[in-house]
Amino acid sequence: MTISIAEFAARRDVLLAELRTLVEFESPSTDKAAVDRLVRYLRDRCRDLGACIEEYPQQEFGDLTVAAWAGGDPAPREPLLVLTHIDTVWSVGTLARRPFRVEGDVAFGPGVYDMKASVAMFLEAIQFLHTRGLAHRPIRWLINTEEEVGSPVSRPLIESEAQRSAYVLCLEPPAPGGALKTARKGVGMFALRIVGRAAHAGADPERGVSAIQELANQIRYLHSLSDPHRGTTVNVGVVGGGTRSNVVAAEAWAQVDVRVATQAEAERVCAAVLGARPWLPGATVVVQGGMNRPPMERTPAIAAAFERARSIARALGIELTEAATGGASDGNFTAALGVPTLDGLGCPGDGAHAEHEQISIPGLIERTALLAALLHRL
Repeated sequence: MTISIAEFAARRDVLLAELRTLVEFESPSTDKAAVDRLVRYLRDRCRDLGACIEEYPQQEFGDLTVAAWAGGDPAPREPLLVLTHIDTVWSVGTLARRPFRVEGDVAFGPGVYDMKASVAMFLEAIQFLHTRGLAHRPIRWLINTEEEVGSPVSRPLIESEAQRSAYVLCLEPPAPGGALKTARKGVGMFALRIVGRAAHAGADPERGVSAIQELANQIRYLHSLSDPHRGTTVNVGVVGGGTRSNVVAAEAWAQVDVRVATQAEAERVCAAVLGARPWLPGATVVVQGGMNRPPMERTPAIAAAFERARSIARALGIELTEAATGGASDGNFTAALGVPTLDGLGCPGDGAHAEHEQISIPGLIERTALLAALLHRL
């Protein structure tokens, strides 16, 4: 059966109504009660669409869910794993001053781009397959609730699901121009703590050891680890220390962000950051942290998956392109396991984490048709 964009364009109002509902379930990562309200809604929606629901209760974050559809293919096949997250960076109450609204071909609202539109896309695509009785691989939809804070509890579930899957479809927003993301940098997160020795800055400064001076030395060292030619960046983004201007600082600290394009670079830079040593006699430097997400490298398996997706898209009249990005997603976890991962399949738009967050409604319709075709034909 042929799938067309026109079929989804005819359901524009239904798709937007679902998106409005999702946006109006405010769901900041750190508000478990709010996120769980949306979790319950989505579980009910999936049951209505014939899914079996697997529940994974959590203490601190919203409860995790895997919704599973068996598919209509009699031959046993490995499943497709679809990844979305429903948590946002927006606190409860944001909706009161920035309500969901539609202006022409653009929809606005907190979390609409990152990534409530992707959730609406999936619900519409799976309903299309369900209504038409179209055969597909088994589909497993993992609904993450804490991606915006680094997926600290969902990672084991994501990796376990990926290892049994033929493909992973990550519905994060696309790169500019709608490109899929076939390579992402890995992300390292480090905390630096420096201990010096306090002294009076005027009467006997020689008896002190300035933790802030040592911090300056460490900042210079850490930034020297960046290598633009390899796509490696080390950024000391937050610093603090000291007590008063007339006291030699006894303590200082910093938070450090690392981005790397390859696992080899991850190993090099992590070792160098964790191996930081003091320059000032009497100072102590303690570094904690590591890689939060491994790099997503463009492997032959990912390249082949992209070519397959591009062929499916062409049948819809869509010309897919690909790109690399410095940002990370849950797709980093799955790609690092060697599982063919297609990322950036979400809705075109702009303003992730920004006041002007928005999506393209024609893009929403087009990407929903593409997602349905991928679920049907991969």
